[in-house]
Amino acid sequence: MLKLDRIDFQILRVLSNNGRITKAALAEQVGLSPSPCWERLRRLEKSGLISGYRAEINLRKIPGAVTVFVTVELDSHAVARFQSFERTIGDHPEITGCWAIGGGYDYLIQVVAPTIEAYQDLIESVLEASGDIARYYSYVVTKTVRQPGPPLHLLAGNSDE
Repeated sequence: MLKLDRIDFQILRVLSNNGRITKAALAEQVGLSPSPCWERLRRLEKSGLISGYRAEINLRKIPGAVTVFVTVELDSHAVARFQSFERTIGDHPEITGCWAIGGGYDYLIQVVAPTIEAYQDLIESVLEASGDIARYYSYVVTKTVRQPGPPLHLLAGNSDE
């Protein structure tokens, strides 16, 4: 397991707010010279802690785009059912997130579709292809209130100082 210190968390915090920052500016913001900063950055990337860099897209600016969260309960908790459902989910690029969860449901999925009709077509396709779903509930996003990055300042409390 990768051991993180205060500087590592500073690097992560800066990158989570600005993934396009130059390496020189990153080094300056975390108080390191460029070479040690770049070495830390490479270590964080190599460990898989930094899994990529991407733009944050404002879907409200795309006409008709709809985001839907769906809770899914499978008809059985046999391993084969979970594997089958997860394979089915992987076949649909509109499903932008999928989490196995504890509690009353088995999965939480996030769907981004061009229209609500396209979402309905997708869910019908998943239901037909999977055959493992006992019930599902759809929650259409009407407004994004907050979409923060991870609370790195809270997670840093477990690091070396």
